[in-house]
Amino acid sequence: MSTNLETKSKSAFEFYGKPEFSTALPLAIQHILAMIIGNITPALIVAGVANGLAAERGVESLGGDPTVLVQSALFIAGIATLVQLFPITIIGSRLPVIMGVSFGYIPTLTAVGAQYGLPGILGAQVVSAVVGIVVGLFIKRLRKYFPPIVAGTVVLSIGLSLYSTAVSYIGGGAALKGTPEFGSPKYLVVGGLTLVTVLLIGQFGKGMLKLSSILVGIAVGYIAALAFGMVDFAAIGQKGWFALPAVGQFKMEFHIPAIISMSIIFIVNSVQAVGDFSATTMGGFNREVTDEELQGGIVGCNVSSMVGAFFGGLPIATYSQNVGMVCTTKVVSRFVFAMAGIIVLIAGFVPKFGALMTTIPQAVIGGATIGVFASITMSGIKLVIQEELSYRNTTIVGLALALGMGITSTPEILASYPDWVGMIFGSSPVVIATLVAFTLNIIIPQKSLAEEQRERDEMEAEKNSAQLKESLSS
Repeated sequence: MSTNLETKSKSAFEFYGKPEFSTALPLAIQHILAMIIGNITPALIVAGVANGLAAERGVESLGGDPTVLVQSALFIAGIATLVQLFPITIIGSRLPVIMGVSFGYIPTLTAVGAQYGLPGILGAQVVSAVVGIVVGLFIKRLRKYFPPIVAGTVVLSIGLSLYSTAVSYIGGGAALKGTPEFGSPKYLVVGGLTLVTVLLIGQFGKGMLKLSSILVGIAVGYIAALAFGMVDFAAIGQKGWFALPAVGQFKMEFHIPAIISMSIIFIVNSVQAVGDFSATTMGGFNREVTDEELQGGIVGCNVSSMVGAFFGGLPIATYSQNVGMVCTTKVVSRFVFAMAGIIVLIAGFVPKFGALMTTIPQAVIGGATIGVFASITMSGIKLVIQEELSYRNTTIVGLALALGMGITSTPEILASYPDWVGMIFGSSPVVIATLVAFTLNIIIPQKSLAEEQRERDEMEAEKNSAQLKESLSS
């Protein structure tokens, strides 16, 4: 059937279908609700780290305006989503996916931001995105090096490394650490209330309410924060209703340690995108994803991240929660997804909306996201157990996590080495876990549980044979 005939369909369950506006709008809003908080939260976290470094060193250019970073996150998310829907040559997958700033990059982004500020992050992002594009071009050949045991270990390390960030936010934020104010009852009450609300709505809610559990939790936590006098609206009054994206306003710096760390994560996340694109085609179209769709999707994702850096936007990825909605609802209409992308894009031109998002207290963000970080960890476990938990595989996972989490929690072990060593290997557990899991998976021979059991049986048989010979000779 030709494209012209396909576009005449009004079905929300066909990619080229164009349902009525009254049908498409709530479906689009549903996707926006699923991604909006996840899209802006990394920008707020990274802004807090970068601005903390700027204040510490007295260099304003190392930080960034949280409102502008939120605006950029929205703008780039909208652009990246539209690029996936309407490909430009090999840039884009032509699949119904929602793009946005990824939580998976946060451990490395905060590590780089704490050392080099926002300019170091954006400079490393541009170079690392080029690496990610190369991965996309050769994804068919590279997939075999990242089986579930490796990918799951990486995702596990990401989830585990984010817990301290969430708990720190619940306590009032990293800026308050070391002060009597950190962990005061008002922060714990607000953070705890937000967490409990998200948990209850997520477990007992139905339909749209269940889907919006994080949003509802943030709303409840925000109201509680207002009661405690924790919300400052000054930033909203200082911002206008319309502003063009902040292209060219951000300084970039290129530091080799930051580039190496970021490149590793870009490679991993590019390969990880295979899972989301595959789930989209299986859940929405009941077929396997094609090599062309994978290539275009990963290239499009990394091109969006590279371009986004010039606007102050952080690295982009597919949103698994939206993929899950596709699998559940079977809604794959490009019209619906394009509407969602355009609404998010327009929000990126409204500074007051970005400023409103920055008024959300850190305790609320921590309470809302710790569950998300937990789900990332569980996603890693699900990936790992796709393969047999043989001695080989448990060694790979266990050793990668032990070294990754152990070294970064004891940074003094690298204190006598050059700073770049600490930046690459001691700032984020994800880097070490990735390198160890990737290397061990290549050099340790593949052995199934049955093969390992057979080895033990042979050893036992040899032992029994030796004992029998010894008894006969005596």
